[in-house]
Amino acid sequence: MKDLLGLLTATYGPSGNEDPIRELIENEIKDYVDELSTDALGNLIAVKKGNGTGKKVMIAAHMDQIGLIVTGIDDKGFLRFSNIGGVSVLNIINRRVKFKDGTCGVVSYESEIDDIKKLTLQKMYIDIGAKNKEEAAERVEIGDVAVYDAPMFASGDRLSACAMDNRVGCVVAIEALKRVKESDHDLYFVFTVQEELGLRGARTSAYGIMPDIGIALDVTLTGDTPNARRMAIKLGQGPAIKVKDSSVISHPMVKNLMIKRAKEANIPYQLEVLEAGGTDSGAIHLTASGVPSGVISVPCRYVHSGQEMIDLRDMMQATDLLVAILNKDL
Repeated sequence: MKDLLGLLTATYGPSGNEDPIRELIENEIKDYVDELSTDALGNLIAVKKGNGTGKKVMIAAHMDQIGLIVTGIDDKGFLRFSNIGGVSVLNIINRRVKFKDGTCGVVSYESEIDDIKKLTLQKMYIDIGAKNKEEAAERVEIGDVAVYDAPMFASGDRLSACAMDNRVGCVVAIEALKRVKESDHDLYFVFTVQEELGLRGARTSAYGIMPDIGIALDVTLTGDTPNARRMAIKLGQGPAIKVKDSSVISHPMVKNLMIKRAKEANIPYQLEVLEAGGTDSGAIHLTASGVPSGVISVPCRYVHSGQEMIDLRDMMQATDLLVAILNKDL
């Protein structure tokens, strides 16, 4: 799982440009599923059929990541940009970024800014080392998207990289898909697109699947760093079972089922109340006349930065929990 996570976090795949990460995941899972398809919006849908006595379960993990989209090139060859998803000014200062073709650059800001609190994306640029506009235009076009470029590194069980949000959830889904051999349920593992732009892929794929139950896999914030915003989630204390975020109140039946299976399998877990932010479950649970939905979250520090940190044990236990859920009655 650690090696796969390193590979996935290093693969390009911002919202709306998920082709490379989708191809990688497809090659990883194609021998373990009964059906594999890509829908009109770009969601990768992998189906493992049950014996016909269970439910239709949708497991969603978004494969897109945040990015910076080029809006213009000035006369000196510096790239102006806007955000794809939740990009923080403070997180991108002097960060290395890369484009789909491998072109790399450094994000910085206009030197006249003397108060960092006044800094906005409109006062920032990407420096790809071009000498002028013409040279820059040979490498990058308007509309190209850059993402963080930060290979994964380990410190014991703690792993840091860009795009942990949500390649961690993808790894959990992939590993669970491989480990679930026989289930009563028809399992739809969906690797969704454009979650960072408003849960778009989950909305369209859930409409096409019409599941009986939805389970999203994602990261969540932590409250275990110095002077952190108070939140009862810590790295290394097990996966989080979501109670609420800004997009969903987890269905009591799904939440309680997750807790029950965790206790049965002696899997440590934490209960999560996320004050801001959402996951694919926010779209799934509003599909048609409603879908009971919940979320298994992997705690993550420094979300939406170039170095997001998780604990390997939390990711592994999240997988154990998902497998325990899918292998039994729902």
